[in-house]
Amino acid sequence: MRTTKLSFDRRALATEAMQAATATRARAKLDQTGPICIYGLCETLGVVVRFNNINMEGMYQRGVPARIHLSARRPLPRRAYNCAHELGHHVFGHGSSIDELREDAKARPWENPKEFLADTFAGFALMPIIGLRRAFAVRRWTPETATPWQIFTIACEFGVGYGTLLTHLSAGLNMLSHRRAEALQRVTPKALRADILGKTTSDPLIVADCHRTAPTLDAEVNTLLLLPPGAEIAGDGLVFERDLAVGRLFRAAKAGIFQVRAGDWAVFVRIAPVQKDEPWYGYIGLAQYRHLEEDLDE
Repeated sequence: MRTTKLSFDRRALATEAMQAATATRARAKLDQTGPICIYGLCETLGVVVRFNNINMEGMYQRGVPARIHLSARRPLPRRAYNCAHELGHHVFGHGSSIDELREDAKARPWENPKEFLADTFAGFALMPIIGLRRAFAVRRWTPETATPWQIFTIACEFGVGYGTLLTHLSAGLNMLSHRRAEALQRVTPKALRADILGKTTSDPLIVADCHRTAPTLDAEVNTLLLLPPGAEIAGDGLVFERDLAVGRLFRAAKAGIFQVRAGDWAVFVRIAPVQKDEPWYGYIGLAQYRHLEEDLDE
């Protein structure tokens, strides 16, 4: 028996998702340009978020309160995107759902309109078009001519993955040609880190420059952070590694919240712990407690 693929108006649903993302930011009294903490947004909306040792992208559990369960096994940027996706299910009043593992956020078009709606909502909620335009303009970059490390820098500012930003710029916003997006997608994370740092490493990397506007930066223990030249740390949460031509490299050493300053620029780095078991995975527990040195739970 042949199965029939679901057909739906993707453009109409994308417009609906963009409007819902804008309204959700406004409801939480967030601006329509800057990066957001998706976990803080969920808390404001009364949605409980928890990280679990589960082999899936995430799960939305409808109820009072509504709950989002995220896999602690996924990379930090993917967890944030998955959280925004599950929040989309909540905003649109969908029932409980489980999202299985995927190669990359939005890499394959959804055949289910609810999943497409939630995924597109996540893109617009985390990466609003006005904010992305500002991020490129203030650095005097353009999406079409940006280098891989420039794209990666902006992805880090909005807390998403390199590939996720490329897909959103190309398929979601038409700010980047499909041909250029495909070329940039061929750059592997390993090669990208090697190009930025001048050496190969398997450790996660976050880049933050003085144009970054968000007051906070989320990281995990053992994450490498490339911060602006002259960056100084208050506390012992970040350990200096070396100076590079483009900034100072640090390693996140312990859980907690630590301030970084570089001239007039400042940010609070919020570091979450990681599990030491094999295979390695991140913090397990309620999202609101992820930066505390001692875990608190329900």
